[in-house]
Amino acid sequence: MGGLLGLGVIGVLDTQGESAEWTFPADPGAVRTARAVVRGQLRTWGLETLGDVAALLVSELVTNSLRHAAGPIGVRLVRPGDAAPRLLVEVSDPLPDPPRERLARVDDENGRGLQLVAHSSRRWGTRPADSGKTVWFELAVPG
Repeated sequence: MGGLLGLGVIGVLDTQGESAEWTFPADPGAVRTARAVVRGQLRTWGLETLGDVAALLVSELVTNSLRHAAGPIGVRLVRPGDAAPRLLVEVSDPLPDPPRERLARVDDENGRGLQLVAHSSRRWGTRPADSGKTVWFELAVPG
C-alpha cells in the first residue's frame, strides 16, 4: 500500500476477494492513478481484457467528479458471485446531484463522458449515497 500512497491514493480500503476499493483526493492526478489501480486489480483477477474499457470509463467518471465535486473520490470494483459473469464498477463523490447526460456538439471539448459510459457498458446508473452519490456501470466478463 505504501507505493500506492505515493501515487496519490488517500487509502486502500480493500483489495481482497471479490472487491477492491480505493479513495483518491480531489486532485487531477487522481484520474491517472485511478486508471493504474483499476488496470492492476483487473490483472490480478485475470480480467486484463476489461482493462482498457474499464480504465477509460473510470477516467471519465473520476474526471466528472473532479469537475463538479470538491471532496474525496471513491472507486470500487466488484465481481458479483452470481450466474452472470460481470464486473461492477462504482465511482463515488460527495456531491449529491446526479450527473446529467447531455448531447455534445461536434466542436464541444467535453460532454461525452456519460454517453461513452452508456454505450460502452452493459448497464449504468446512479444512486444516492450517505454523503453524495455513486455512479456505477457493469461490464460483461468475457468467456
